[in-house]
Amino acid sequence: MRRLAAALAAAILTAAPGLPFAQAPSRLAFGVFGDTPYLPGEELVVASMIEQMNEANLAFVVHVGDLKASWTPCTDALMAERLALLQRLRVPLVVLPGDNDWVDCRRESAGGYDPLERLEKFRALFHAGESSLGTAPIVLERQSSDPRYADYREHVRWEAGQVLFVGLNVTGTNNNRRPSQESEYRRRSNAVNAWLTESFALAAKRKMRGVVLFFQGNPGFDGKPRPRGWQDGYAEFRAQLAARARAFPGPVLVVHGDTHRFRVDRPLSDPAANARVDNVTRVEVFGAPWNGWVRIGVDGASPQLFEIRDEPYRAKTE
Repeated sequence: MRRLAAALAAAILTAAPGLPFAQAPSRLAFGVFGDTPYLPGEELVVASMIEQMNEANLAFVVHVGDLKASWTPCTDALMAERLALLQRLRVPLVVLPGDNDWVDCRRESAGGYDPLERLEKFRALFHAGESSLGTAPIVLERQSSDPRYADYREHVRWEAGQVLFVGLNVTGTNNNRRPSQESEYRRRSNAVNAWLTESFALAAKRKMRGVVLFFQGNPGFDGKPRPRGWQDGYAEFRAQLAARARAFPGPVLVVHGDTHRFRVDRPLSDPAANARVDNVTRVEVFGAPWNGWVRIGVDGASPQLFEIRDEPYRAKTE
């Protein structure tokens, strides 16, 4: 199954001709994981995964979100422990917020916190300053530099290998869209849409070969119905993504977590055109208790831009 997914990725991700991006390497690889650690003992699993990634000659690593289980208390101490764990990476690291990191902190089992207060704490820990995390950080461009979106420090982007990489706060739990949270959802959705629009315009202007989007929530490509009384928290995002991707000449890679199932496919349909968007490929990363990470190669000089290979965690034996 995993070899089939990798072969599928190689076949469907092709790039349109473009100009090389100045001062960026044309070949690189990066690692992606998320939705871990959840269960007792999984900190050791993640530590071992970090050792693997440190030895894998990666340009950077992205954790797409969910640094704990939804029922685990959202304490300052726990999040500080997670930061210390991830800081063992010896390459640039970007950590995005998942629903377990703020949206679901309202749950009694998670401590009954104010989700927005927890999101601010997440930003303070994982998105302070202008650089990434990791012991070899890189400078990130943040949407918060625009006064209209000053809150959204977690919306980031950077460039490498003739590709634009974009991080977004799109989470599980219906993207926090529920009757009591419509105002929060609307503000953040407006920011997400603006960042998407600006990022695709930038990629087109600089004739980049591809765009990669990272976020935590499964955006409902499968069309599953939402809970009664809830509007679809991903419909607007899917429509915006489809419109921007169809206008972009190169491949678009969408990387998310949330449903803990490694897969590579092309699930996005454009509601305006009633057709599949063929240049969009989805990679869903592993999640607890099926822990692993995904290695994605970029070769800007090749007609095949991306190469996707999963790297499932294997317990070390003496």
